[in-house]
Amino acid sequence: EMCISFLARTISQTEFRVRHGKEYVKDELYYKLNIRPNKNQTPSTFWQQFISKLIYDNEVLVVIVDDNLLIADDFQRNEYAIYEDVFFNVVVKDYELRDKFKQSEVLHLKFGNEKLSRLLDSLFYDYGDLFGHIINGQKRKNQLRATVDMDMLSAKNKEAQLKLQEFIDNMYESVGKRQFAIIPQQPGFEYKEHSGNGVAGQSVDEINKVTNGFLDQVAYAIGIPPSLLRGDMADVVEQTKNYMFFTITPLLIKIKQEVDSKFFTKKELMDGHFIEIRKPQYRDIFDLATSADKLRASGIANGHELRDALGLEQSDDPIHDEFIVTKNYTTSDETLEGGDKD
Repeated sequence: EMCISFLARTISQTEFRVRHGKEYVKDELYYKLNIRPNKNQTPSTFWQQFISKLIYDNEVLVVIVDDNLLIADDFQRNEYAIYEDVFFNVVVKDYELRDKFKQSEVLHLKFGNEKLSRLLDSLFYDYGDLFGHIINGQKRKNQLRATVDMDMLSAKNKEAQLKLQEFIDNMYESVGKRQFAIIPQQPGFEYKEHSGNGVAGQSVDEINKVTNGFLDQVAYAIGIPPSLLRGDMADVVEQTKNYMFFTITPLLIKIKQEVDSKFFTKKELMDGHFIEIRKPQYRDIFDLATSADKLRASGIANGHELRDALGLEQSDDPIHDEFIVTKNYTTSDETLEGGDKD
């Protein structure tokens, strides 16, 4: 749950932009993907549930009912080699939809890691046994141990034995529940504690190591650097870069390809209509200002290309269409407009 939630929170920060050529359009599709996918969910909640189903179940199905994007909790599927697959018995929040849905009418993604659930189950049982063993050892280490010495002559009477057992039970309850317990001395009866008895056992640190080991294995399987989950600050920029490049980007590309193929026709896609993904930024534009200046000043990119890379919408100012080369990037025999020949 920690790993899936971490991944889902990252994806939920994504903005899905609808692009027609060079322009961004805020139409019905943009509204469904970024503002209100259905009547009962915000986009962040929708995408968190989407990613949770995709990772844990290895696939997710989204059906469109009355312009609402609904994530199926359960469904059945008929697969065909040439014709479209058909989804039926689709259940959303304990409500079974009667309609059948063709592949072209739904969003259907597979995570591509069918063995993940089996790995999780295996890790759960293996680490669960180890964790239970350590917990039991820790309990034995801190267990309250005591002995009771009594005169056998006074214990032969059955009534005396019952009274003695009642006294021991009351004493045990008092010691276990109260911060301070006073035990009265009885004739022929002596109580001694032997707590710990010098026996070494597992420490709480070992319990934490087991739980962290379980978490690390699951994080590696999903593609999340464990240091990011634990909040380690060492090499956080490089770890985040790897996480975004190797885990988040491929997942977003899968979503983009599925949305493009289901909401745009072949002609629209060839004419430049598609979904553009603005990924969550772990560095702001001020961190990239020097690099952007170098790209602009050397003529490698114009203003519009840089704005696209920074996630900004295009400007109407024609200056952004130009490729500019500043004076210090020119050769000695070039003359810049408005400048001098050096």
